[in-house]
Amino acid sequence: MKKVLPLVLAILSLFCISPVHAEEDVLNVLTYSSFAVSEDVIKEFEAENNVKVQFIEGGNTPSIVNRAILTKNSPIADVIVGMNDILLTRVLKNEILEPYESPELKNIPDEFKLDSTFGALPFDYGHVCINYDTTYFTEHNLAIPTSLDDLISEPYKGLLVVENPTSSGPGQAFFLTTIAAYGEDGFVDYWNKLLANDVQIDNDWSSAYYTSFTAGGGNGPRPMVVSYDTSPAAIPFYSETPMETAPIAAILADGMCYRTIEFLGILKGTKNREIAEKFVDAMLGKRWQEDLPGQMFVYPVNQEAVLPEVFAKFAIQPENPVSLDSALIEEKYEDWIQAWNDEVLVNY
Repeated sequence: MKKVLPLVLAILSLFCISPVHAEEDVLNVLTYSSFAVSEDVIKEFEAENNVKVQFIEGGNTPSIVNRAILTKNSPIADVIVGMNDILLTRVLKNEILEPYESPELKNIPDEFKLDSTFGALPFDYGHVCINYDTTYFTEHNLAIPTSLDDLISEPYKGLLVVENPTSSGPGQAFFLTTIAAYGEDGFVDYWNKLLANDVQIDNDWSSAYYTSFTAGGGNGPRPMVVSYDTSPAAIPFYSETPMETAPIAAILADGMCYRTIEFLGILKGTKNREIAEKFVDAMLGKRWQEDLPGQMFVYPVNQEAVLPEVFAKFAIQPENPVSLDSALIEEKYEDWIQAWNDEVLVNY
């Protein structure tokens, strides 16, 4: 018996010294394919909260909204990230979000808080503007357009590439810009004037910017492209050496840029409400907000977040961007797109 006892004690000791870990929770986050966050930022959140964040990529913004709506009775995620103000009315009408008044909202201006029920909380914003190749404009002694009307005039014939609004986010924003400017009765006529001035319509932003745009790296033929007001900061941001000037700039004239706001929210029916709230707080907090510009080239909504130096220098915001009411878009958008398909695209 004396010989057996030490052996038993040794075996028991193996179990006693083995560390015991609490089971790690999983937080499922539904978002669009281009969402990005720095690895160290997400790992800090996971370590602090003993959770694994699982991102479920659902395509573009309309796709993730539709997916959340279709699965609302059996939600596939705890949080949705990437809804925008264009689709906000649809989101709220389908009641897919749980209200949460994050303490971080105190640092966010009221102009971004479009949902009074605090289901959809703003986390970034940006502007879709026409970008131009500064070298091309200088070499050809071209004036910078100051209105949408300029784009249909002779000096700019064959210079602009835009994106299809049915398959591109920036294309959709530019499409809404033309409706804001010319109204429901005038936008089709304006688009046909763009066609008469030899506008090019690409299916997506990547094709337009990287292939068709003269300064996008693909040596394309078009020196103007529908892009973002932050696009001029991209090349200096990634440059290995400091740059005094950027090869592209955004046209910031009144009425030529469209402002979009993006939202996140806790999906109704989540079984991880507590950690979902912490995730929302983190995304709205200073650490995550300062990470957003360098990851997705958007602006943070948190006033305490400091922009990267290259943003302050090269990403200039328009003073008077346009936007349309989400309820109006929800009511009329299908009719507008149908008219564009039937009376514009058919002529392209």
